[in-house]
Amino acid sequence: MSQQQSPTDVSVDAIPVDVTNTQSGEVDPAEVPEEIESITRGLAGEQPPTNPLVVLKAARWWYIHGKGGTDPAFQWAIEWVRHLATDTPSDVERFDAFLEYLVTVGFADEKAALR
Repeated sequence: MSQQQSPTDVSVDAIPVDVTNTQSGEVDPAEVPEEIESITRGLAGEQPPTNPLVVLKAARWWYIHGKGGTDPAFQWAIEWVRHLATDTPSDVERFDAFLEYLVTVGFADEKAALR
C-alpha cells in the first residue's frame, strides 16, 4: 500500500468511511459522497441500477453511516440486490419506507420528486 490511511478515515475502495461518524443515524445529505448519492437516487428512480456490486457499495455506505441494519436505504439496497439475484418481486412497503427516509434525510422535499 503506497499511501497511509488515518485511523479516522478508512476505506476498502474510493468511498471514504468516517470512523468517528459511523452508525450515528444522523445523515447530512451534504456529507454523502457523490457516487453514493447517485446510486441511492438511482435506486429511487424508474430505472434503478442492475449491477448488484454497485448497489452493495451504496448499501455498505448506508449501513456504516446511517442506522446500521435498520437503515431504510441499506434495507432497500439489500432488498433490490435480492430481487436482482432471484428475480422475485421486491417488497413495495420497504421501497415506500426508503423513499420516505430519503425525504427525511433531505434528498428531496417529497417522495414524488425522487421518481
